[in-house]
Amino acid sequence: MYPEHPGRAPAVRAPDVHQPTPITPAAPYPAPLVPVQPHTVPTVASVILPDGRVVTGYAVGPAHPEPAATRPAVSRAAVNAALGGVGFLAVCGGLLLLTTFITALTALITQLITLAAVIFGGWIAVQIFSARGHGEGGTTVNIRKAIFKRNHFHA
Repeated sequence: MYPEHPGRAPAVRAPDVHQPTPITPAAPYPAPLVPVQPHTVPTVASVILPDGRVVTGYAVGPAHPEPAATRPAVSRAAVNAALGGVGFLAVCGGLLLLTTFITALTALITQLITLAAVIFGGWIAVQIFSARGHGEGGTTVNIRKAIFKRNHFHA
């Protein structure tokens, strides 16, 4: 950590390994149940380096690479995009049918209104033209052999 003094040679020491001593419980009652780790705790090792520093730590085993996960043949993003496209096409087909139905219903209502206008117009035309076909075109009422035409009495 700190640089060595250039005029003095470093002290050479043999590395010492220290093992921790376990603590015995002093209580007369049993300790509460504590969850136990599924693996054993490695021993703590302290090593004195040649330059006098002490390094303490756990012994670490070699790292084992994890097995590579099997990847599906098709990615999830591609499946989601395909399903979204199928859903979009289904909605578009339904909207196309809906607009076709609305167009057909509008045409039917337009034809019914036109038919009603033609029939009603024809009925009005028949009423107008049939009334002028009788002489002066007034209403004739026969009451006891008297004839009233346009509010005039004729004997």
